[in-house]
Amino acid sequence: MPVHHPSRDGGTGSDSGLLNPVWAGSWASSALSEQAWIAAMLEAEGALARAQAGLGVIPVSSADVITKVACGLRIDASALAERSRGAANPVVVLVQELSAAVREVDPAVADHVHLGSTSQDILDSAVMLLAVRALDVVERDLARVAAGLAELVSRHRSAPMAARTLAQHAVPTTFGLKAAGWLNSVLDASLRVRRTAASLPAQLGGAAGTLSAYQEYARGTAAHRQGHGVELAERFAAELGLSEPSVPWHSLRMPLCDIGWTLSQVTGVLGKFALDVQVLSRTEIAEVAEPTAEGRGVSSAMPQKRNPVLATLIVSAGRQVPAHSAVLAQSMLAEDERAPGAWHAEWQPLREALRLTVGAAQTAAELAEGLEVFPTQMRRNLELTEGAVVSERLNAVLAPLLGKAESKRVLAACARQAVAGEVSFAEALADHPDLRDQLAFDAQTLLAPDEYLGAADDLVARVLQRFAREGA
Repeated sequence: MPVHHPSRDGGTGSDSGLLNPVWAGSWASSALSEQAWIAAMLEAEGALARAQAGLGVIPVSSADVITKVACGLRIDASALAERSRGAANPVVVLVQELSAAVREVDPAVADHVHLGSTSQDILDSAVMLLAVRALDVVERDLARVAAGLAELVSRHRSAPMAARTLAQHAVPTTFGLKAAGWLNSVLDASLRVRRTAASLPAQLGGAAGTLSAYQEYARGTAAHRQGHGVELAERFAAELGLSEPSVPWHSLRMPLCDIGWTLSQVTGVLGKFALDVQVLSRTEIAEVAEPTAEGRGVSSAMPQKRNPVLATLIVSAGRQVPAHSAVLAQSMLAEDERAPGAWHAEWQPLREALRLTVGAAQTAAELAEGLEVFPTQMRRNLELTEGAVVSERLNAVLAPLLGKAESKRVLAACARQAVAGEVSFAEALADHPDLRDQLAFDAQTLLAPDEYLGAADDLVARVLQRFAREGA
């Protein structure tokens, strides 16, 4: 069998999402690509130059040249990756490339590139830029998910269905309440996304977090004064549109942990919604179905299949993101002022977690906006146990007459008879010797699922009110 080498087969080595269709073709495909990471690092370099120019450390003309060159510079990602092994991060070689490009425009300005900075300042700030942008996209798609779910809640607010616990029918509920639960969780996640995006900080600390080189390069300029380093950090954050941290956080990795937890929460919430859709779309349940589209849900072998592929993609993300986020949490154990390995371990898990979350949110929006709901089938399934689904209600009615333990025993015996196919549940109740003289049994009323929905409608109303305040 011949061995195929990507370089000989015309492969580029780029990650197009072939093995992760959750985000393939989405905003994340290009906006979180390797080229996007390079562009964000160059953006950080330009912001640093402008911040230093604003304080008088370097001429404004130098900042203009650096910014213009950084915006237009194209660096081959594969070559940068290979050359970056020597420094264990891509910034060192990137600065060399940027300096060389600036030197071609104005040799004197090249010395103002990356002035006083360190690799982690640039890469961490670039990471925050990309994370904020990704979270903004996620928030917009969560708003679509919320609107789609709110429409489902309103349209099927009172449709009765069987609630399921431990995979079996429990008591009656409504589809409105089930969907309201999804909606409420999405609103929670959206709030978390907004808070996290608003808090993400720029990084500026210099070699060991003291800002000493930044201050030293300011010596002899109009910017040389007490507090210059802190003032520069403030300006740098403002240039990037990020928050300003109280101290440099080179080995204080709470921002990355916050991002990881937020992404886990979002994909967990969306994964719960998708998992419920998968269950409810089973052939033997058939209470919902995904929206149709050309080529969607097809099987390579079975023509009759309509697979819940949107839900499958979302569930896939929900199972992967927590593992990536765990790496971010573990990297909080970062020794000294700069950590060898912990920082480096974050980059790929973070990128994949961001891409998966972006893809999951976009897919969930499509699912929520087009989900088909079948109340008639819900009613049919609700009646499968012929009234046993309201046994909890009967237990409450019978307990004062027979005692709580005895009433539960009697109802369980009747349910077993019904499951065995001997009689219907209602007939078993009517014929049970312990019930004949104790209860004027009104089967039609007590066994009606619609009459045992509790506070479902009140709970739905509360969620819809919240959506009106936060999600509309």
